[in-house]
Amino acid sequence: MSVLPDSLAGWLVVAVLLFWFVGAYNRLVRLRAAVLQAYAVLDVALRKQLDFVQASITAAPRPESPPEGAPTVAPLQAATTQLATLLGATRVRPLDPGSMAALATALQVLIAAWRRQYPGAVTVFDADGTLSRPAPLMPGLGGASDPAAPIAWPEPSAAAEIARGQFNQAVAQYNTGIAQFPALLVAWIVRLRPAAPLL
Repeated sequence: MSVLPDSLAGWLVVAVLLFWFVGAYNRLVRLRAAVLQAYAVLDVALRKQLDFVQASITAAPRPESPPEGAPTVAPLQAATTQLATLLGATRVRPLDPGSMAALATALQVLIAAWRRQYPGAVTVFDADGTLSRPAPLMPGLGGASDPAAPIAWPEPSAAAEIARGQFNQAVAQYNTGIAQFPALLVAWIVRLRPAAPLL
């Protein structure tokens, strides 16, 4: 018994379904590519933040015998090493929610260590790149749980916050795209999974 349609109407239905599948697949691939492209920009911005922190550690004076209770650069150095390692791992799989969650945690640890070492040397920008005021009163600095909440960055540049906002927006569009019916059937067939924003 043949599974191929015998009539013109049957062939038309098969053609329409095939064109629909290809169109839906192409749209999902474009959304996925937008996330990957946004992550590439975010990765560059995060590496610049990391380079800034590492340069600050290198330039910091090292007294022979620091005063009791004085902050040391060891926690900040450990946080930069951890973030550099996780940036490398996330670069391979930027759509993996587990990798992104680990990267977000490492970033929060780095920012917390930076704020302990240099309490007044943080800059907060809105996602459009404008300077947030007043920076010390912003909720969630250094440990935001809302993807729209700004992060207090060590390097006084808006690039990281702009890149994070664009990445989170691309992730939201991709996740919406693969969750919509009937495109979710295509996503299930080709095994597209939801991504996670950088919180």
